Amino acid sequence: MMAGFVLDEATKFLDAPFAITSAAVLRQVWSTRGIEFRAMDIQFTGLPESLRVLQAIPSETSLVQEILRSGPHTLYVFHHGDGCQIVGAVLHGKANVELPNPLVPKRGRGGRRPRSALTSKQLDLFGAAFA
Repeated sequence: MMAGFVLDEATKFLDAPFAITSAAVLRQVWSTRGIEFRAMDIQFTGLPESLRVLQAIPSETSLVQEILRSGPHTLYVFHHGDGCQIVGAVLHGKANVELPNPLVPKRGRGGRRPRSALTSKQLDLFGAAFA
């Protein structure tokens, strides 16, 4: 998903206000952002994995933060400054906006299936005879 986002022609690099930072700062900022994302119903991917990696490296480790945006979606990539050793990445949208997923085909205008098509017979445990 993230690779597809980066390769999309509409995706542009932005100037990061605090491009050079540390593992400790990123850990603090993204822990808080995770709480905000959940509270505001913002979909995201990569945050738990990025936080695990940031927790495992020394707090004073210098890192570079890159920001890429396309429409309502933003990707933050953290690396050691060489552009090769990526430490983590977080892709998120805005409230109530699904993440881009090139692997999931877009739905037609039909939307959801009727409720009757989704229900199935339930096993009646209380009606079953136990020997």
